[in-house]
Amino acid sequence: MNIAVTDGVVLTPTPFSEGLAVWSRGDGRPGSDTYNSYAAAAYVPADADFGGCLEVQKAEATQKLRYMGQTPILPGVYLRITARVKAISGNLPSVRIAGWAGTGSDVEVSGLPLQAAAVALTSYGEVVEVSAIVGTGARGGVDLVWGMAPTYGHFGLDLTGLNGGVVRIDDLRIEDVTEVFLRDMMASVDVRDFGALGDGSTDNSAAFEAADAVADGRQIIVPAGTYRLASSVTLENPVRFEGHVEMPASAILSLTKDFHLPAYVAAFGGDEELALAKGLQSLLNNADHESFDLGGRRVSMTAPLDVCAAVDNRDTYSQRRVLRNGQLRAETGGAWDAASVTGTATYSASNQWQLTNVSNIANIEVGSLVTGAGVGREIYVKAKNVGAAEITLSQPLSDAVGTQSYTFTRFRYLLDFSGFSKLEKFEIEDVEFQCSELASGVLLPPAGTVNVIRDCVFNRPGHRGITSPGEGCQGLLIDHNQFISAEADLETQNRQCVAINTNGNDVKIRDNRASQFRHFAVISGAHTVISGNHFFQGDDSGAGIRSAGIVLCLRACNATITGNYIDNCFIEWTNEREPEPDFTGGFGFAGLSVTGNVMLCSDVAEWFSFLVVKPYGSGHMVNGLNLSGNLFRCVGGSIVRVDRVDTSFAPLNLDAMRRVFVQSNTFHNIDLQTENPLQVNHAQNSPASTWVVETENKLPFGGQAREVPSLVLRSRPRNAGNVSQFVTPYAMTEGGSTKDEVHVVWPEPMLGDLTLTVRMDY
Repeated sequence: MNIAVTDGVVLTPTPFSEGLAVWSRGDGRPGSDTYNSYAAAAYVPADADFGGCLEVQKAEATQKLRYMGQTPILPGVYLRITARVKAISGNLPSVRIAGWAGTGSDVEVSGLPLQAAAVALTSYGEVVEVSAIVGTGARGGVDLVWGMAPTYGHFGLDLTGLNGGVVRIDDLRIEDVTEVFLRDMMASVDVRDFGALGDGSTDNSAAFEAADAVADGRQIIVPAGTYRLASSVTLENPVRFEGHVEMPASAILSLTKDFHLPAYVAAFGGDEELALAKGLQSLLNNADHESFDLGGRRVSMTAPLDVCAAVDNRDTYSQRRVLRNGQLRAETGGAWDAASVTGTATYSASNQWQLTNVSNIANIEVGSLVTGAGVGREIYVKAKNVGAAEITLSQPLSDAVGTQSYTFTRFRYLLDFSGFSKLEKFEIEDVEFQCSELASGVLLPPAGTVNVIRDCVFNRPGHRGITSPGEGCQGLLIDHNQFISAEADLETQNRQCVAINTNGNDVKIRDNRASQFRHFAVISGAHTVISGNHFFQGDDSGAGIRSAGIVLCLRACNATITGNYIDNCFIEWTNEREPEPDFTGGFGFAGLSVTGNVMLCSDVAEWFSFLVVKPYGSGHMVNGLNLSGNLFRCVGGSIVRVDRVDTSFAPLNLDAMRRVFVQSNTFHNIDLQTENPLQVNHAQNSPASTWVVETENKLPFGGQAREVPSLVLRSRPRNAGNVSQFVTPYAMTEGGSTKDEVHVVWPEPMLGDLTLTVRMDY
C-alpha cells in the first residue's frame, strides 16, 4: 500500500527551486515567517552534490525549517521524512527531523513527540542523511508516534547547536513506508495503528472500535500484549488475537464475525472459564447471533458458572438463545462442595408455598434442596426474603404443618441459571456435562417457559443432572440426552443422585437414556409427556429392592408415558405435594396414560410392581387410568403382579374407583395378569343355586368386583337331573369378604359353564 499511488495523495514538498515562500522559519502554519527574502538564506541552483538546494546560515538557537503544506496523517499510514544536509563553513551544527501536529481546525495537538534524534555534522562537505518515521501507532521503528488525534502535520528539520555555521539542504522527501510495518495490508488491520497500546493500563476501547470501523471485512490483528478495554466493545470484522484483552465484568466483548468459544479463549489469554462467561454475556446482550458455539472444545471449570452474574446487567431474558457443541468439565480442587445449612421454620397448610420464621436464613442459598420430616422428594428453595425470614418453596410440603428443623443443601452446578428471575427459550444442545462426581449439571431458572436441553450428556453428576428450583421448567423440552450415573456400583436403595426433576406443566421428556440413578425423573407438574426413553436402575443384588424410575407427585397428573423401555424400576404415582393429604374433593388420582412401554425387571423381590400408587392420605381413588399395550417381563424369577398400592400411609378407596382401563398387555413371568375389564371363565360342576365366581385377585390394585357388563353361558344350563333349564340368572357384585367375587344366582341349583366380564370401577 502507498497512498501516493492508491489515493493520489501528494506527500513530497515542493522543491526549493519553486520558491521559498512555502518554507517556514516557524511551525509551518499560515502566517509564520518564511525563508522568502530572508537575508541568511538563499537558493543555490547548482550544488555539486544536490543540484538545486537551500543554503542557510544558522542564526538562531533552533533554526527551524518547515514545509507549509499540510501533509495528511491517516490511520495505519506511516510516513518517512528524509533530509540530506552538508556543512559548508563555520560552526558545525546538529540536524534532526521535526514537525508540528494539528487538526483540521488548525489547532495544535499538544503532548506529542515533535522531534526525532539529532545527528551531529562532523566535517565540511560530507553529505549526511537524516530521517524519521511518523505514524499513528506505536510500532517498532516509528520515531514520532502521534496517535489518532492529529489529521495533518507540517514537517521539516531543525538545526541545533552553535550558531554561525553555513549548511546546504537538499529538497526534502516525504514518502509512504507503510509496507515496512504491515505484513499483509490488504488482509488485516492492526489495532496499534489506531493508537492501541498493549501495556495493560491504557484504555484501548476507542482504538479497537476505530480499527473495526475501517477494517471493511479485513481481519483485525491484536498483537502480543495486554490490552485493557474499559468499556464494552463490538467488533464487526474478523479478529485474530496474538495478545489478549482485560475488561471489567460489566463490559461486553462482542466478536460478531468470530462468535465462538475458541475466539473468546484467545481474546482472554487462554482463560476458558472467563471466555465462556464473556461469550454467554454477549449472547444474552446482542441480536447478532442466536447461538454461542463452544467449537467442540472442552472447558475445564474450577467453579460453578453463575450465568446471571456473568451477564451482570439483566436478570430476565426472553429471546431464543442457544449454547452448543462442547464439553464442560469439573476439575478436582475446585469449588464444588455442597453447602448444608440447618434451621428451624414454620409451615402452614394455608400458606403452602412458604416457610416462615426461618432461622439462619441469611446462610441458606436459593436453589437449595429442602429435607425434613414431611418434605417430599425434590423440594427446593425458589426464593428467600431475609428481612421477613421467609422462604418460597418450589412445591408444597406433604405433611409438615408446624415448626420443626429443616436441612437446606445447595449443590454446585456447572451451569447455574438460578440468579435469573425469568429466562425463556434458552437452549443447550450437543454439550457434555463432565461432572466428574464433583458437580451437578444444570440448575434451571426459577421462572421461564420453553427452555430446551437436547442431545447432551450428563456424565457422572455428583448429585443431580437437571434441577428445577421453580417454574423455569414450564414447557421444558428434554430430548435425546444421556444421563450416566456415578452410583452404578451401589445397591439401588443407597443411591442418591436424581437425573431430572420438574415442577411446571407441559414438560416433554423424550428419547433419553439414563442408567442407575435413584430416580430418572421426579415430576411435579401436569400434562407431562414422557416418551421413547430408556432408563434402568438395577443392581447385582439378588431379590433386590428397586427405586422408582418416574415419580409422579400430583394425583391429577394428566401425564402420558408411552413407548419407553422401563428397566428394573417402576412408575410411582403419589400425592406428596399436598399439605393436607386426605381426600376432600376433586378427581383423585386422575389422568394417567401408560401405553406401549417395555417394562423389564430381573432378580427382584416378588412383590416388585411396575406401577405403584402411593396415597399420602386416606379416601383417595383412581379416576382415569389407561394401562394398555405394554409388555411386562420378569427375568430370573417371577413377580406377583404389575400393579400395586403402597399402603405406607393409607390404602386406596376401592369403593370409588373410576375409569380404570388395564387391557391388551403382555405378561411374561407375572403370576397375576391383571385386567380391567377382566374376563373370567367359570365351570360349575356341582349343582348350586349360587355360583361363586372368583376374580382371583386379578383386578388392578386388588380391586373389588363392582360391575358385570356381560355374562355369557358357554354350555347348556341344566339342573341336578341333567335336564336343560332355560332360565336366566342374575349377578350380584362385591361378594366375599374382600368384595372381589361375583355371585351368579339361579332360581334352582344348576350346572354349567359361563364367561363373564368384571369391572373394578364405575
